[in-house]
Amino acid sequence: MSEAGSSAADGGPSGPSGLLDILNVASVVLDTEGRIALWSPQAEELFGYSAQEALGRFAARVMVHERHVDLVVKLFADVMATGQSWAGAFPIRRKDGTTRLVEFRNMRLMDDRGRVYALGLAADQTTVRRLERNVAMATRMVAQSPNGLAVLDTDLRYVSVNPALERINGLPAEEHIGRTVREVLPRLDADALEAAARQVLETGEPLVDRSTTGRTPADPDQEHAWSLSLYRLEDARGTVLGVAVSVRDVTDRHRAAVEAEAARRRLALIADASTRIGTTLDLERTARELADVAVPELADVAAVDLLDAVVAGRRTSLGPAESAVIRALAVRAVDEPDALLAADQPGQVAGYAPDRLITECVRSGRPVMVAHVKDDDLGRIARSPDAVGLLARAGVHSYLAVPLIARGEVLGALDLKRTRNPMPFSRDDLLLARELAARAAVQIDNARWYQNARTTALTLQRSLLPSHPTVTGGLEVASRYQPADATTEVGGDWFDVIPLPDGRTALVVGDVMGSGIDAAAAMGRLRTATTTLASLALDPAVLLEHLDRITQGLDHSIATCVYVVHDPRLGRCRIANAGHLPPARVRPGRPPELLDLPTGAPLGVGGVAFSTTDVDFSPGDQLVLYTDGLVETRAHSLDERLEALLALLDDPARPLEEVCDLLLSALHHPDNHDDVALLVARALPRR
Repeated sequence: MSEAGSSAADGGPSGPSGLLDILNVASVVLDTEGRIALWSPQAEELFGYSAQEALGRFAARVMVHERHVDLVVKLFADVMATGQSWAGAFPIRRKDGTTRLVEFRNMRLMDDRGRVYALGLAADQTTVRRLERNVAMATRMVAQSPNGLAVLDTDLRYVSVNPALERINGLPAEEHIGRTVREVLPRLDADALEAAARQVLETGEPLVDRSTTGRTPADPDQEHAWSLSLYRLEDARGTVLGVAVSVRDVTDRHRAAVEAEAARRRLALIADASTRIGTTLDLERTARELADVAVPELADVAAVDLLDAVVAGRRTSLGPAESAVIRALAVRAVDEPDALLAADQPGQVAGYAPDRLITECVRSGRPVMVAHVKDDDLGRIARSPDAVGLLARAGVHSYLAVPLIARGEVLGALDLKRTRNPMPFSRDDLLLARELAARAAVQIDNARWYQNARTTALTLQRSLLPSHPTVTGGLEVASRYQPADATTEVGGDWFDVIPLPDGRTALVVGDVMGSGIDAAAAMGRLRTATTTLASLALDPAVLLEHLDRITQGLDHSIATCVYVVHDPRLGRCRIANAGHLPPARVRPGRPPELLDLPTGAPLGVGGVAFSTTDVDFSPGDQLVLYTDGLVETRAHSLDERLEALLALLDDPARPLEEVCDLLLSALHHPDNHDDVALLVARALPRR
């Protein structure tokens, strides 16, 4: 183990070493005749004689066993005559009669007057051998240890390093000695290491298995991990000498742990995606959910793009020279304004040239990955030169696009970029992105087909609803149709305003149970039948009986309906109800009220008679007809909601268009995913 020396000239006098205290070396000075001239306290302890008892006596008689006296006398004479030292181990007989084996060192001394003396040094051989073994063992262990070992002094400068640490750090011992960790290994977290070493120096508590990572000259291109253990070094007197550091390379274990953690996070991300993607059948929201899952766990910037033809419900394939017409559905980034500006905004349709990477992805149906993006690559990632500059400024250094494929059809692509995350996309990232894309593509495809079906049903339904004049017969009329929320299918709600002979007007509001195209189609047939039957001037109850029979033939359809005939000459309305909510009547000077009508059975039940009720309806009176989507919620009772409806009808003079808007905004709750049909009529003054 390489070590650095020190001297008083370097830093002044140092404290006593504990090693001599451990050896407890006895010092004895003899005159030329072999008599004891000086006797140290350690000699008193080793031989058992006090200074007064030993001084002036022949050393051979005091310090060795009698059987070795002649040999020792001869050795003493040789030292005094030749000046050459001698060493050996002899048994001694202590004053108390016990015997002990002692290591001797004897040498000649001369003072400034030319007088000659002999210096004898003696130590217990058992103690000497124990120290020798300890030193030999420590030396061998340090030299041959596979762990890096170092000693730092109290200034945290290297005092010694072993060969293993030379290999770990990639530097010879002489480049360590006298320098700090910061100076030797600048690519490590020196602040943390020095703070840990100072803590050990101050407290004496060892720090075991402290992890750190970094790079050393031994392998400057690869990140390594080490386990450090630090111990305070003290001598026998308790003087702090420095810190011993043990360094073990645990890179393989660290990488395995990192990979295991990455695998756990990938599984967690996939599980998270299973719950977060596809919560609704809304196409844009599903795309946003996919982008939200990808950022920031997988990428710093994520975009979800579909082929425009796919959004429209058409299958498409791209030839080698064809551009891709892409509709952006979602884009997500955290604190990346330039990257967001470079991306197509949701709803935007853009053409991507055949050489663009996203075009290649959707054309081939295979992922495209550029682990290390160069300047030339940005031109194939971005749609325009302006976007190239924005991506360069954002620091895009790695790119990945994976196709969205569902039921064998390429729908679009998940576009991923890394800016802040310093790691390039890896094969594991590619596998994770493909898994996310595969799961999300099915949800996106479901939302796409649902949206197309809903649009078709809504178009059909709107085409079946009437467009009526604001004034007809003796009535001023306003109406609204509010389709169901985008997360559910359209329903079969309808209304109608039918002019009749003699200035009369028929008002109809109905609701076919169910949703989708079937409900819209059934609604259209019932509306047509109602219009036809109304022209026959039938009594409202009789008309509902005919509709009941017609409904029974519409593939098990069931509907509710209110049919009203207003006669301005008589100032009254004749009303029949088939299982529908009661209309509200608003009369000047009186509180609003729900008409008390026989409820009747829904259309399509069959076998239940309907009845007609006459109610007064004078000029200025209002009649409000509506479907249950206006008032029903999950959180309130129907009675509460009907009372809220009446409370809003507090101004008989309010314009009817405003009445419609007020009722819809105040009563139609977002959590009520049902259509609303609303028809409001006010009786006009007689001419």
